[in-house]
Amino acid sequence: MTDIHVKPLNRVDRYAVVGNPIAHSKSPIIHDAFAQQTGQAMTYERILAPIDGFDDTVRALIAEGYKGLNVTVPFKFEALIFATKNGIANPRADRARASNTLIFSEGSAVVADNTDGLGLVNDISKNLKFDIRHKRVLLLGSGGAAFGVLQPLVEANPSLIVISNRTFAKAENAARILSEIIDSTNSDTVCMAKRFDELDEQTFDLVINSTSTGLTDSVLPIPDTVYAENCLAYEMMYGRETPFMAQARRNGAQVADGLGMLVEQAAEAFYLWRGVHPDTKPVMDKIRALAI
Repeated sequence: MTDIHVKPLNRVDRYAVVGNPIAHSKSPIIHDAFAQQTGQAMTYERILAPIDGFDDTVRALIAEGYKGLNVTVPFKFEALIFATKNGIANPRADRARASNTLIFSEGSAVVADNTDGLGLVNDISKNLKFDIRHKRVLLLGSGGAAFGVLQPLVEANPSLIVISNRTFAKAENAARILSEIIDSTNSDTVCMAKRFDELDEQTFDLVINSTSTGLTDSVLPIPDTVYAENCLAYEMMYGRETPFMAQARRNGAQVADGLGMLVEQAAEAFYLWRGVHPDTKPVMDKIRALAI
């Protein structure tokens, strides 16, 4: 009898992004490009989870052998809770009070991380060539997107971070959390909360819009005078001109949208999963071209 030798199939690791809605997500395009670039044997897909079914969805994916997930709205807070109950949350996720990246490995617990803030800082410092050190920063908004960037912003060593929000109590709470981060890192950064109408006499080198006003084309009630000379105005949304971006342009600021943040945070998640840093620029160029 002749022996039949069957060549084993290469194992392909499975990853996905979970959200609701999810059809719009560019993450599969980004991670497929990273995988091709770095020679990683993996697949990446979109998964729509029921609004009340995030935990069950994640458990099912773990049972099917998935190695990790990205998590998007509205499940980032639930992802952190899930990891806290079933594993551990890294400091970045703890500080952000949310997780956008889950890591699974055989025989070990779920690990939650948050790469949003590092993605923002990497885009600003690496791609836009803007040095945050010793700069005055205005962070607009105090929701989940703002919390996600607090620690990486502090680690970039600005001289001042002002948090401003329509609901002042929320800005105060974010500033309190920011103060705790500053104390724990022995940073010299000064932080404070301000109402929008208290910004008249201050100028900033970097203005970051983390609010969702761009989705509704709402105008933020911030004065034109907040933009210092050579200011960078950064809109976390991408793919459209928002009122915030238009105001910044009128006042001479350099303007950037959040596409770079999207790709850079994905690169950090990819590194956590695969142990290799992909080149982000060609992927950003690809996504930008698709949006035209």
